[in-house]
Amino acid sequence: MNRNRRQSKYFKWGMTGTLMLVAAISFFFILYRFEELTEVISTLGDIMMPFVYGLVMAYLVCPLYNVCVRGFSKIKWPKIRGKDHSVGIAKGIATLISIAMIFLVIGALLYLIIPQLIESVTVIAKEMPDYVRNVVRFLQDSANHLPDAFKVQAEALISEAGGSFTDWVQSTLLPRYDSILATVSESILGILGAILDFFIGVIVCAFFINRKEIFLAQAKKLILALFKEEHADGILRGAAFTNKTFWGFISGKLIDSLVIGIICFIVMTILHWPYAVLISVIIGVTNIIPFFGPFIGAIPSAILMFMVSPKLCLAFIVFVFILQQVDGNIIGPKILGETTGLSSIWVMFAIIVGSGLFGLLGMVLGVPVFAVLYAYICYAINKRLEKKGLPTDLRDYKTLYRYADIRNPDAEYDASLAEQPEGLLHHVHHDSKASADADNEADTTEPIQEEDDRA
Repeated sequence: MNRNRRQSKYFKWGMTGTLMLVAAISFFFILYRFEELTEVISTLGDIMMPFVYGLVMAYLVCPLYNVCVRGFSKIKWPKIRGKDHSVGIAKGIATLISIAMIFLVIGALLYLIIPQLIESVTVIAKEMPDYVRNVVRFLQDSANHLPDAFKVQAEALISEAGGSFTDWVQSTLLPRYDSILATVSESILGILGAILDFFIGVIVCAFFINRKEIFLAQAKKLILALFKEEHADGILRGAAFTNKTFWGFISGKLIDSLVIGIICFIVMTILHWPYAVLISVIIGVTNIIPFFGPFIGAIPSAILMFMVSPKLCLAFIVFVFILQQVDGNIIGPKILGETTGLSSIWVMFAIIVGSGLFGLLGMVLGVPVFAVLYAYICYAINKRLEKKGLPTDLRDYKTLYRYADIRNPDAEYDASLAEQPEGLLHHVHHDSKASADADNEADTTEPIQEEDDRA
């Protein structure tokens, strides 16, 4: 028996050493072959993109699909060859409705954006000289109101900026016409490839939403086969929490952005401001990005308004600021609620890290991903504290200066010791010495007790 235990212990040591060696080799391989690995990952990402599109679309239309299946299943459909196919017919109709909804939403967005975008670009190209003259006139008028000491410098700066822009167009932009045309051609090919991936994704979406119960059952079966009961229950609860967090955040953000876009369009239409549809779509779409989204959408919109009229641009900036305040304090909390449970600093951290790692997708999904990780970390910390018999309420740790305080929170303790490292270390050493003396007493008394028991 002891021999088997020793062999098992040696086997665990050997496996641990082997895994550490494999991890070290993998780390150095990734470190020295990072560019090649990045290219491989990028190629795999391009190959898997239709499946990504399909899974995302299936996740978004899944609630609509479930409602349609439940509704059409209640209808008494005629039997085919004596068998009831109500569920199959309901699933087929629900799939058609879900796919039609996808095309309807995307088609409506394209119908709103593309004509307005073409019209806006045409107007901008046609009236660009007038816009430039308006901007120059505005700058000159502003310079005329400056003191005489700064007026000459401001006029020289404006003339220098205009000359630099002209030189840039003639020496840099126009000679690169061929490279710009090649870039546009590559972009068109990329758009065509994305359209092809989208249609393949629609097929994947239809297949996935009809087989999602089987996929979920297979995943649960695999989890129960690989993990113990306690760990399996934790994984299933974590998956349910992750789904709830993601769906609450994504659906809430989509509804919130739609409301903001509609409000922006109504106000701009009432005030007869130009580019109402285009700017409303920009504001609504970029509002999906938390925290930084309103600023990202406001910048190009403000530039368009500035070209029309600088005063109109100022009024637009004030309107966007008021709109975002209303969204952040009234509309957003009513729709989103506490779906993430993150403070503002953690939201900013998640967006910055997500955008740095995964670009635009990271900015959108960084917050729910970090919210899930944050919840798991808090759960693990609280479990370890419970095992030690310590409280998990954060308020119990706000006035904590030493370990003994959490054991006896009612004991008086001088908070000024936190500002005196020497005094704090004195108490720590004193507690350690007292603890060591107690251990020594226990060590000297236990053998005596054992001898008495033997006697």
